[in-house]
Amino acid sequence: MMLKSKFFVAVMVLAVTFVVQAYAQAAFKLGDVVPTETVLNLVSGEKATLGDYRGKPVVLEWTNYECPFVQKHYGSGNMQQLQAAYVGKGVQWLSVMSSAEGKQGYLAPKDAAAAIAKADFKGTGVVLDASGTLGKQFGAETTPHMFVLDAEGRLVYMGAIDSIPSFNKDDVAKAENYVSKALDEVLASKAVTTAQTRSYGCSVKY
Repeated sequence: MMLKSKFFVAVMVLAVTFVVQAYAQAAFKLGDVVPTETVLNLVSGEKATLGDYRGKPVVLEWTNYECPFVQKHYGSGNMQQLQAAYVGKGVQWLSVMSSAEGKQGYLAPKDAAAAIAKADFKGTGVVLDASGTLGKQFGAETTPHMFVLDAEGRLVYMGAIDSIPSFNKDDVAKAENYVSKALDEVLASKAVTTAQTRSYGCSVKY
């Protein structure tokens, strides 16, 4: 009887361990409240958490300056215009670089500041995520891949920046911009009507 009891306990512990590991590895889903302790490694060398931005909407923009889809939005000025416009409205805009060392788009901390300045980044901050930890937490698949959190930290939009999956700059003006639409609804305390779309771009180089 004692052996059966010990075996049962061992199986239960193992099962719980698997569940905990699976939960830790699962990407955030639409409607999830992202934990405040989610770590951000800023280009400045400082560490922050998403909790530091709680109380305001947050955009997370996965980027790779060598990707032609990213170049479409930065080269046309579209991304910078969005960043400046919404930061001016109190939104916190974070650009995330999840390229691993040795992969396309990787930037060492000493090189990142110059690249960010050259791109004319107008957001709140840039996160270096060469380990891919943050990218995998969010399930970021492409550059760009966009995520919007409301002021409570709830994931209310995830997907493409807009409706035309090309790297042609001329398409920017023709496309419906999903991110600006989501942010306008969040800022107006409305539900996001288009909450999830399929992202497009280069694959994140984990």
